[in-house]
Amino acid sequence: MFKIVTDNGADLPESFLKDKNVGCMYLSTILDGEVINGKNKQLPAPEFYKMLSEGAKPSTSQINPEDAKEYFEEHINDADEFLYIGLSSGLSGTVGSVKIGATEINEKYPNKKIEVVDSLTGSLGTGLLVWYAVKMRDEGKSFTETVSWCRENAKHILLAITVDNLFDLWRGGRVSKSSAVLGTLASVKPFIIVDNEGKLQVTKKLRGRKKSLAYLVEYLKDNEGSRASENEDNVIMICHGNVPEDAEYVESLVKEQGYNNVLISNAGPMIGTHTGASLVIIAFLGDERK
Repeated sequence: MFKIVTDNGADLPESFLKDKNVGCMYLSTILDGEVINGKNKQLPAPEFYKMLSEGAKPSTSQINPEDAKEYFEEHINDADEFLYIGLSSGLSGTVGSVKIGATEINEKYPNKKIEVVDSLTGSLGTGLLVWYAVKMRDEGKSFTETVSWCRENAKHILLAITVDNLFDLWRGGRVSKSSAVLGTLASVKPFIIVDNEGKLQVTKKLRGRKKSLAYLVEYLKDNEGSRASENEDNVIMICHGNVPEDAEYVESLVKEQGYNNVLISNAGPMIGTHTGASLVIIAFLGDERK
């Protein structure tokens, strides 16, 4: 059986990774020159967001080629074939680094095979692609079939994203300070998608938190298209920073629409550094990103 590997940019629960035998590489979150979340230290989400609320200004660091080589060296005997599904190249250089590391490992171990898939999305969008890869592996699909499906369907993973606090996006470098000030005064909540290049795009501005949360589900219904039955039969994923009540509200709206299998997870420090605690995301299959 082949080995599936992802990174912490996928925001999958540790319990899922353990139960499904999915490996994980770690981008680092750094504060005052110290790694506060990474390979050897996982900081609980509530603790991280408490630090943010107290004024902490962390940064993040991608996985580099040496990190990738080290991971594959450590796990080289786990399988003969490895499928790595990583955080969008439009958001991080990590996939490029893993490709470099994987090439060197393949040269050193010619009997091993490593395939790197750019998810062209992030958070539970990447996580959803991993979920389907796990499903295919566990159903007995081949390594080649699974890799091909993931590459062909990466752009069919859609994200619907909103935040309540525009200053979190400003601190994360996603909007200007003037936009954050004006948007906050007007109670504007941005609606964000990931485009076909795997980059974040603000496509709509909504008034009020409840309306912005409800719109996530409206977007799901309007954009799943021919993949609706797959979403109903499999899973819808909801990610939040540290707003469980908002995630539960969105879950209730999702279930009202007939989706019974919902996975909820926290956005960890790597994603949360750039979005803040008020982040809420829905990840699902759709026809196209728009």
